[in-house]
Amino acid sequence: MGLILLVVIWLITLVSTYFFIAKTWWLPAGASAAAASIDHHFTVSFILMGIVFVAAQLALGYLVWSYRDRGSSSSKVSYSHGNTTLEIVWTALTTILFVGMNLASSSIWASERFRPAASDSVQVEVTGMQFAWYFRYSGPDGKFGATKPELEDASAGGEAALGLDTKDPASKDDVVSGVMVVPVNREVEVILRAHDVIHSFFIPEMRFKQDAGAGRAIHMHFTAIQTGDYELLCAELCGLGHYKMHGIVRVVTPEEFDKWLAAREAEKQ
Repeated sequence: MGLILLVVIWLITLVSTYFFIAKTWWLPAGASAAAASIDHHFTVSFILMGIVFVAAQLALGYLVWSYRDRGSSSSKVSYSHGNTTLEIVWTALTTILFVGMNLASSSIWASERFRPAASDSVQVEVTGMQFAWYFRYSGPDGKFGATKPELEDASAGGEAALGLDTKDPASKDDVVSGVMVVPVNREVEVILRAHDVIHSFFIPEMRFKQDAGAGRAIHMHFTAIQTGDYELLCAELCGLGHYKMHGIVRVVTPEEFDKWLAAREAEKQ
């Protein structure tokens, strides 16, 4: 029985390790300025944790085999109260490992969340509601128009879903879209809001993920470095229609972005 357990433990360990080394379930190719740093930290974390995991599972299999029932009643059982020095050492090493990894990644986290967005960044207000995403651009005046809860009509979609106050002069040039269009190689400031429950704004290729809660405006930013269409997911279980709450982030050239935004503003005239 001990030999069977050893084989099972080691087989599961080696097979699962192979899938990570072969990257069969890896992240998609990065498309943001921060993706390379995030992927590097991600890889280092998996290597360090992988070494610990493999060593622990190989040791577990060995101990299962070494201390198997040999069917002899003559062997004496020895009891141990542990090794204080060994426990201090592995606790200290674990602490150093986790604290060190946290400090190594804190600058990456802070660069998109705590550092203010660039002055020439594109501001996009992102609102999640059951079960759709809406994206609002402030227009030439650089100001978002006021919204009012009593004007919200989710069934109507667009500006009505956000409760945009059309009497506010600042709202005249606001553009509301069902597709998030952003320019390549230019920082995008995302202002995250939620209409009802907690939603999670997740773009895998951008390595960008943040929860959005009702009553809060969360400011973050990223820079896309590859043009193309990328899927936007809600990574928070937000209700029965959660499975269909996805959208498109379209990264275009600066010229294409300006033309798109101007066309949307012209449609409002």
